[in-house]
Amino acid sequence: MSRERLGSRLGFILLSAGCAIGIGNVWKFPWMVGQYGGAIFVLIYVFFLIVLGVPVMTMEFAMGRAAQKSPVRMYHEIKPADKKWRPHGYLCLAGNIILLMFYTTVSGWMLQYFFKTAKGDFSGADNAAIGSAFSGMLSDPLMMILFVGVIMLLSTLICMAGVKGGVEKITKVMMIALMVLMVALAVNSVLLDGAAEGLKFYLIPNIENVKDAGLVNVIVAAMNQAFFTLSLGMGGMAIFGSYIGKDRALMGEAVNVAVLDTFVAFVSGLIIFPACYAYGISPDAGPSLIFVTLPNVFTNMPLGRLWGSLFFVFMTFAALTTVLGVLENIISCITDITKLGRKSASLIVGVGIFLLSLPCILGFNVWSGFVPFAEGTGVLDLEDFVVSNLILPIGALIFSVFCTTRYGWGWKNFEAEANEGRGLKVAKWMRPIMTFVIPLMTLVVFIMGLLNFNFG
Repeated sequence: MSRERLGSRLGFILLSAGCAIGIGNVWKFPWMVGQYGGAIFVLIYVFFLIVLGVPVMTMEFAMGRAAQKSPVRMYHEIKPADKKWRPHGYLCLAGNIILLMFYTTVSGWMLQYFFKTAKGDFSGADNAAIGSAFSGMLSDPLMMILFVGVIMLLSTLICMAGVKGGVEKITKVMMIALMVLMVALAVNSVLLDGAAEGLKFYLIPNIENVKDAGLVNVIVAAMNQAFFTLSLGMGGMAIFGSYIGKDRALMGEAVNVAVLDTFVAFVSGLIIFPACYAYGISPDAGPSLIFVTLPNVFTNMPLGRLWGSLFFVFMTFAALTTVLGVLENIISCITDITKLGRKSASLIVGVGIFLLSLPCILGFNVWSGFVPFAEGTGVLDLEDFVVSNLILPIGALIFSVFCTTRYGWGWKNFEAEANEGRGLKVAKWMRPIMTFVIPLMTLVVFIMGLLNFNFG
């Protein structure tokens, strides 16, 4: 069976960026900026994105393109005689499955909030009513199951249509629509009365803000966010590398994806911080920012129902592009393992992920007695911990060691693959950074992630 191909370079960049761009960019990034000191956090985040994110993404692209296989068969192709690396391919598959076990639930929330906002459920509501609306949604498992079902049905049908005719085609449209929506929302927020203070907090470094959070905490948080925003370590980028030709060098493509990813995260801040300051709402509200704070902002805003609806359309698009990217990875793994056709594999994976999403949904209501960590945690927190704190950093560490040392693929083989084609190439001076500094930084992310986690 010949390997499917993407239709264009633009499709590859948008698809890779779509997989990386998700709720983490537009939900987690703004509240982390709010909690960790504003503009200085943003600068440190961009530094780590360049030093850590781009090189590891280049490694994933190179491994995927060299193998022309999914993560579960990647190591078999690149180093067939060495079996010790192969379990990581199955860890990648497990990570992608666990990610969708909770990501689909949050994607369903975004879609549900679009309908709530468009219907006018929040019009004229006070802060208490908006807060109770989120609690009410979590306590209704049937509605959450319905919306997750819609997300999975759409995603499965798109994946069944193929890489070029389905996933690439739809993701290109959603990504371009996402950019246009974001710019429109950002312009609207920046022009609000009182928005200047929000822009000042977001764009002008203030050492006092960092002192409140603690410099070490700010650096570790920025490193974490730069690392996790690109979804590195689970083969998410390797799979798209396997669908492209040899005409472009891969570091340049990694930079393009990172720039798009950063653009979405940055513009989400331009939407949120001016609006928060304009309406006297704290920017460090944490995870409730999207579902409690912002509906409160939109309620008070002229044409708020329209802007709120557009915001949750954009959130749904951001979520769906990630679901499609991760689903494509799982389907490719299953077809490599079973030799099933795309449509059969897509159907099996789609139904399987829908069923595996149920524990996360029920964790907020029927199974709310299950508390894996501190009080208030549930199934979603457990699944998120396994992916974010274990599988992603361990995976990125394995990729970097495999690509740069003689125990794996080796630097020369990696460099030759990454540099084939036109564009920005991996330079000789980067070797010590990619061989020693990046694995060390990844290890720090892993250890600090465990040390800072509230196990209860």
